[in-house]
Amino acid sequence: MEILQFLAAPFVMCLLLIFIHCYLGLHVLARGVVFVDLSLAQVASFGATLALLIDPEHQSGWGYVVSLTATFIAAGVFAFARRFEKRLPQEALIGITYAFASAAVVLVIDRLAHGAEHLKEALVGQILWVSWHEVARTAAIYAIVGGIHWVYRKKFLESSFHHDEKRASSALWDFLFYALFGVVITSSTSIAGVLLVFSFLIVPAVMSSMFFTSIRARLLYGWISGAILSLIGMWVSYRLDLPVGAVLVVLFTALPILSVPVLALKRA
Repeated sequence: MEILQFLAAPFVMCLLLIFIHCYLGLHVLARGVVFVDLSLAQVASFGATLALLIDPEHQSGWGYVVSLTATFIAAGVFAFARRFEKRLPQEALIGITYAFASAAVVLVIDRLAHGAEHLKEALVGQILWVSWHEVARTAAIYAIVGGIHWVYRKKFLESSFHHDEKRASSALWDFLFYALFGVVITSSTSIAGVLLVFSFLIVPAVMSSMFFTSIRARLLYGWISGAILSLIGMWVSYRLDLPVGAVLVVLFTALPILSVPVLALKRA
């Protein structure tokens, strides 16, 4: 019972992260910008790190504002650059942005007193120590983003899955998608870290796309498999006294890697 009480809030937080990120992951795959999450998460991490340099108070709301502002700027650049993707491939721009934000984080961390600790937190987060208050706040943010996506789902789906057919009218929806995506990433990165957020976003979406074609089936598979992996990861972390963020990343990313030989054997 004591273990369940300790892991309850982190597990519910994992469910929230999987719920929103699996859906966004399907959009990301359709857009062909797999690493946009890593890039925006690193930008959000840079904003949070920069805020720490300005205001050392770790729990300051100033950090979230700076982080969200940096993410919005990057989201605007990605949305605008999609109009020129034949001359400037989005994956190239995303990679450049990731490299810039990563190097900038290192430069800022070099000036912080506890830079190594902050770098570790930025990568794998501290999801094991979330409170119910943080769970409720995150749920409210995700509910607003999810509500907007639900109301305008046809526009978002057209922008992601039928971009070539709607090129003239998708610029606004591209920006809105990336802006909402930035809100989610900023909130998620501060809790789970860059690597875990990427795993929650891409792995369930990739695995579900291997077996199903409809969006509804992909979502259900992604949510169920993600919840099971999160439960296993937290149990392993508790039993072996390992960092839960790193354990979850290894579990999630190992799944598609191990599926490659299985697919090869099946094809043979």
